[in-house]
This record gives sequence, structure tokens and C-alpha cells, in this order.
Amino acid sequence: MYDVIIIGAGVTGAAIARELSRYKVDACVLEKDEDVCCGTSKANSAIIHAGFDAAHGTLMAKMNVAGNLMMDQLVKDLDIPFRKNGSLVVCLSEDDRPKLEELYERGIANGVKELKLLTKDEVLEMEPNLSESIVGALYAPTAGIICPFNFTVAMAENAYQNGIQFSFNTEVTDIIKFEEGYFVKTNQKEFRTRYIVNAAGVYADKIHNMVSNKKIKIVPRRGDYLILDKDVGSLVDKTIFTVPGKMGKGVLVSPTVHGNLIVGPTAIDIEDKEATSTTKEGLDDVIKKASMIVKDLPLRYVITSFAGLRAHEVGHEFIIGEAEDSKGFIDAAGIESPGLTSAPAIGVMVADVLKEKMGLALKENFIAHRKGILNPKELSLEEQKKLIREKPEYGTVICRCETVTEGEIIDAIHRPLGAKSLDGVKRRTRAGMGRCQSGFCSPKVMEILARELGASMLDITKSGGASTIVVKRTK
Repeated sequence: MYDVIIIGAGVTGAAIARELSRYKVDACVLEKDEDVCCGTSKANSAIIHAGFDAAHGTLMAKMNVAGNLMMDQLVKDLDIPFRKNGSLVVCLSEDDRPKLEELYERGIANGVKELKLLTKDEVLEMEPNLSESIVGALYAPTAGIICPFNFTVAMAENAYQNGIQFSFNTEVTDIIKFEEGYFVKTNQKEFRTRYIVNAAGVYADKIHNMVSNKKIKIVPRRGDYLILDKDVGSLVDKTIFTVPGKMGKGVLVSPTVHGNLIVGPTAIDIEDKEATSTTKEGLDDVIKKASMIVKDLPLRYVITSFAGLRAHEVGHEFIIGEAEDSKGFIDAAGIESPGLTSAPAIGVMVADVLKEKMGLALKENFIAHRKGILNPKELSLEEQKKLIREKPEYGTVICRCETVTEGEIIDAIHRPLGAKSLDGVKRRTRAGMGRCQSGFCSPKVMEILARELGASMLDITKSGGASTIVVKRTK
């Protein structure tokens, strides 16, 4: 029997697993998909929010600010790409200026440092490609941009290094209480555990409602995005928001930590928890709103679009803590924006709850550091030459658009919780994320996956499950 089972291997589940791995505990993460970071965590704005948006006194506000403050040390410990580029909330009308001032006051109350209200001239001096119709902005220097894939994978890998087990392709079908804990029934087998942590994203209501009579409801809120080529990644330097509305922070325009430009999202409430297809209406809405912020938005540089689902709780608040009528069942539910920023702080909060309830003791040998995949582009020319002499696979470029080598892909496959699919490789190395969107490199990546995993090309998938790519050999 496990001490703790965590349901969900997104950024929240991974953060909880890493914090829990500091203690002497027998724990396992159950994930219905084939890898970490397959749900909301893989399809979002990739923003580290400063913390001025959420209402003062809410868990959203507390976790946001606490998570932001943890980020500098965390990215250093786990070798994660991160840049503190700052954010601007721009005001397009004098009628909206009071909302801007309200955000400023809320940010101060929440404990956000260095906030400043800017005039139109100050904004345009900082970001000359913004619209002339802007009348002012709120500047938050502590906001940043991160890679959500690396962030989630890094925390999961580090948790695994420290003894947390992971079970993939394992979907929870029922939970039954018994005297010592819970039976967790899955499509694979039945697990027994003393405690459960519910970090199931858009499915967190389904998991919660299996054990509690006090029901919760999570509404999938779809967000459509556009990604633009690196040639226009410097169009803006800061993350640019507009004054938020009732459905959220509105459309943003931001550089990414890898040098692209991201535009979006929409905010459309739906019922289907798997509906991640973009729509023409959604993307048209993104373009219309973003064009009000940035002059001459260079749409001919769009290389892809995608949609993600936010786990919107109907009360618009994080639900973190033990369910009132289900002892030993800990929720980390309704984790929508600013969930990515808040995840490390949520991890600490949930681990603290379990530590107090279970009397957990700290390990003497906790491994705090994790090294990411070696990126030859970050080495000097002499270091690259030395690496290729010692490991020739780093001299073979597989993804031309992102200059990803065979060595990096092999590392991604064989490291802790390694990649098992094309998307798994893509999230870890960016092979397939460039201009051609994997048009050139997919067959070669499939060959490497098949070789390194000892599998048939017929068994290699895009993203696990039934997403096979080739069906038979023709010659």
C-alpha cells in the first residue's frame, strides 16, 4: 500500500510530487496519458505572472505571489529556461484607466514588488511597436516567461530521482474508501493508498466527486493561440496584456523563452474535456484583439496554432486542502491561470498538509538539482567540436528548423521518465516545433525512437494511445 497517490502528472502534480519527494514517503503519480505534461500544462501562455490580477486574500493571489518568488531559485536548481522580461497591462481607453489603477492597488495589496503606472509616452518608449491608441499601462518587472514543457518535465524528473514512482497510461475509474485509506481502481490495476492528492486538471471535479458528497464543477475553458516564427520574436520584449474582463486576462502578445512570439488566448467555456481543436472564429478573435495592441501584427509569420483547456472552477478559486467529508483526500483542483506560476507554491502547501497529517520526516539525501538536456548551441565552438569528437551523434542535425541533434533526442529518450513518442521528444527537445512543424524531421525521429526503444516503426505514436503514424510497410 502506498502512503500517497497523486492523480495527474501536469505541472501541479509534478510540483507536488517534487516537494513530497523531500520526505521519507512511499508515493506514486498516476497519469492517464503516456507522459507528463499532456493536458493543460502543455498548452498555455507560458507566463510567470507577477500576481496583481487575482483578488486580494484568495488562494490564487497567495499562491501566485509565492510561486513567483520561488522561481529564480527553482529554475537554477532544475536547469529550466526562464527570463524575467516583465509585463505590461495596456489600457486602450480612458474609460478603462480606473481598472488599471485598481490592478495596481490590488497588486500592492497582494505584495507584488516594483509595480509602476506608466504614461502613454513611457509605454511607447519601452515598446515602440505597440498601438498609438494606448493611453497608459501597468508595468510589472517581476513577471517572466518560461518553457512549460521543461518546467513540468524537470519537476517530474527530479521527483523521480528522489524516489517518487510514476505510472502512465493509468486512468482512474473509481475510488473506494476503506478503513485504512482508499482503493484506487484504474484501467490497469487497483492501487491501495493511505492518502490521495487530486491534481487531475480539467478532470479534478470527476475525481473529487467520486469520494465527496460536496460536489465541485470544473468547466473546461478553451483558449486558442497563434505561434509566430522567431524572425518576429522580438516584436515586443515584455508580455503585453490588455485590461482584463470577466472571462480572464484577455488576449496577450508575448515573446517566448525560445524566441518565438505567442498570441492569444480566447476564453470559451465548453463541455468536452478533450476538445482542444482550434476554430476559425476563435483564431479570428485572437487576431482582432491582438491587432488592437500591436501595430501591423505580422500574420504571414504564423507557423502554427493550438488550443488549450483551462480548468476553470465555477467559483473562480483554487481548491487546495482536505475534502471536508473525505479524510485523507487532498484536492489541488481548479488550478487555472495563474496555475503555472502558482504550481511550486501549491506543491509546498500540499506537501505541508501531508507532512502534518502523516508526521513525515525529511530525507537526509534529497537531490535538489537536476541537469537538463545538453544543448550544443549553448557551447563554444571548441566545446562543440570536442563534444562531437567524443559523441558523434551530436554532430548529426535531425531537426533543421530548431537545430536539434540526434544526441539530444537520444538523451530525451533515455533520461528519467524519458520520451516514448514524437510529442514526448518534441516537448523535451523542440524537434518539430520550428517553421516546418516536423514536416522534415518526423520520420527520422521515429527511426531513432524505434531504435532506442527496441520497438517497431509501426508502434511509434505521435502522443501515445492509438495515435500511430504508419500502418504498414509498402516496400
